Amino acid sequence: MMALSHVDTPLKGGLNTPLQNSDFSGVNPQKEIIQTPNTVLSTPFSQRTTQDGRTPGFQTPRSEMGGGINPTPVRDKLNINPDDMMDAPDTPIAMRNYQSQVKEQLAAGLNALPNPKNDYEIVVPEEEMNSSDAKQSRQLSVEDQADVDARAAAVLALEREKELKSRSQVVQRSLPRPPDVNIVLRPMNSEPPLTDLQKAEELIKQEMITMLHYDAIYSPDTEKTSNRNMMSQAQHMAHLEQHPYESFTPQELARAEEMLKKEMEVVKQGMSHGELSLESFSQVWDECFSHVLFLANQNRYTRVRLASKKDRLESLEKRLEQNRGHMTKEARRAAKMEKKIKLITGGYQTRAQGLVKQFQDLVDQVEQAHMELSTFKFLQQQEEAAIPRRMESLTDDVNRQMEREKSLQKKFGELRLAVAEGKQTQL
Repeated sequence: MMALSHVDTPLKGGLNTPLQNSDFSGVNPQKEIIQTPNTVLSTPFSQRTTQDGRTPGFQTPRSEMGGGINPTPVRDKLNINPDDMMDAPDTPIAMRNYQSQVKEQLAAGLNALPNPKNDYEIVVPEEEMNSSDAKQSRQLSVEDQADVDARAAAVLALEREKELKSRSQVVQRSLPRPPDVNIVLRPMNSEPPLTDLQKAEELIKQEMITMLHYDAIYSPDTEKTSNRNMMSQAQHMAHLEQHPYESFTPQELARAEEMLKKEMEVVKQGMSHGELSLESFSQVWDECFSHVLFLANQNRYTRVRLASKKDRLESLEKRLEQNRGHMTKEARRAAKMEKKIKLITGGYQTRAQGLVKQFQDLVDQVEQAHMELSTFKFLQQQEEAAIPRRMESLTDDVNRQMEREKSLQKKFGELRLAVAEGKQTQL
């Protein structure tokens, strides 16, 4: 019973504890296989006095063949059968009459039950609370955790949006960034000295380098993450320690953007610049890119005029190798896509070839029919033009034939008259 009370039910996915009667008469307990009737799960006998704990009166199931009575598989220890069923008959006919009588009594008892009433009465408690009690209850009420989390998420989103607005346009617009910060600066103390415009350009480059290092740390590009980039975090931090990143207020950024727009308008009007077309922009880009050279052995960019002939050759060889690699990669990709497309659209291609062949046959038939139609139309025109001439010729022939027949008839009449006159003369 303790094992049964400390085990999960089969509805939770547990297993029933095997019930065994152990015999401790020897050194080791002896197990006995449980058979029906189950003596372990037995319930106390009914309080009424019965013989041998059997069901009083009769046992179920009964055997109607031969009037024999089969023993009950499980004894009626729960007093299921009522006392009025003790004296049930043993013959089949009497048993059927007894069962019908029991059914009638049950039906009569059910019919005697009162009709159900669906009367409901709802009582709403009257709660009178003054304003102070209501205010106190609102103060004592606990706010839902979902509302707290939603408010915290909204505050965090606003902070992120505010922080994002102070970052560079590259981060705000999710533009691509170079994996390495590789910008060559000109020395400030050079001969000849730099002009003011060149110094301004170098300051802009220095600020751009600082922004690149800052973005590489606090907004890394997850698509281009590699071990080399992970190892360069220390280099980014070292550069930011020497050149700290300066944050600006939104007012300062707006003022700088306004000044930049004004400067752009001045430059555009002063140099007569209009809206650049794509061809002009591509030409300017190609010219600017032609002055930059990538050194493969040093893994950095430099100006073309500062590179030696050997560096140029190595750069061109590296570019050629990269182009070949891209070409091989794209060729493999294209072959793979063609194979996949062939597998997917193989049936459509076969069907298309059959339809193209049928279409070509129909086109040939249409061309042949068109040629025949044009031929017969030409013949029709020729015939229509020749019909009047033929009719005129036939009319002339008919007229000539009629004239000839008339002349022949006249000659025949004359000869006939001459023959008749000759015969009269002979007579």
